[in-house]
Amino acid sequence: MKRIVPILIVVIAVAAFWFRGAWLPEDSGSKSYLGYAEAKMVLVGSLASGRLAEVKAIKGTKIAKGAVLFRLESSTVDTLISEATAALQTAEANLADLEAGKRPEELAVYDKQEEEARANLVLAQTNYRRTVQLNTTGVAAASQYDSSKAAVDSAQAKLQQIEANRQVAELPARDTAIAVAQSRVNEARAALDNAKAQLADRAVSSPTEATVDDVYFDPGEVVAQGQPVVSLLTQDAIVLHFFVPETDLAKVAAGTKISYSCDHCAAGQSATVTRVFNQPEFTPPVIYSETTRSKLVFQVEARPDVLASGLKPGQPVSVEPLP
Repeated sequence: MKRIVPILIVVIAVAAFWFRGAWLPEDSGSKSYLGYAEAKMVLVGSLASGRLAEVKAIKGTKIAKGAVLFRLESSTVDTLISEATAALQTAEANLADLEAGKRPEELAVYDKQEEEARANLVLAQTNYRRTVQLNTTGVAAASQYDSSKAAVDSAQAKLQQIEANRQVAELPARDTAIAVAQSRVNEARAALDNAKAQLADRAVSSPTEATVDDVYFDPGEVVAQGQPVVSLLTQDAIVLHFFVPETDLAKVAAGTKISYSCDHCAAGQSATVTRVFNQPEFTPPVIYSETTRSKLVFQVEARPDVLASGLKPGQPVSVEPLP
């Protein structure tokens, strides 16, 4: 009898283990697809490198679209703007001078020269008329007549030259010179616009309404171009990753509607499948359970139709199996 008792105990234990599915509670993961929530953060960096002058983003706070997240020091860019502004003003003044011709003060010099030339012409004509009279009476020699006539011609030519110079002085510069000056104005304006754009890049704003997830640098630290300074959690940043057994793979595809649940989430949560991964894998350790370990599964990504208030990055989710 004493030998039969141990044998009965062993038989009962083996039977209990073999038929444990009939009396043990059903495993919560035996039917649902297990997964977790993941947040695809928006990493915001600067288009330029430099030292942080100000960080306005605060972890955990909501921020509006267009609000400034951080600023870089701008002393070097301010200098570039001053230099570009001065260069543009110089180029514009040079262009205006070429288009307008000589200044009034310069034209006044021509006026004086013209006035003097007219007086010389009047004097030469007076001498010429007197010489003509004397030559008619035989008092003046022929050489004196010729000399006075030449003086009149010279005075007239001198006056015509000054009048022509005066007209040329009123004209703008040649087309080629004006074109070169205009090109320099355009170049200076482009340099100023570029400097202003660099200044605008020193202040980095939020691309969308979001919650500040993390801030990686403090004021005074130097950041490289493109290096993330702030990470943002947007309203549509959270996606679901769950794992479907190979036998159920035919039931899921991009666009498939699913239902899921999570702790502290309201009932009736839904999502839409956005991607089915091509490579199979064994169940990741993060979602191991008694019935899912060692199973060959495919990872599936889905985006919640409406973000559940209780859903946080990294939180486990349970997806109802597809029919």
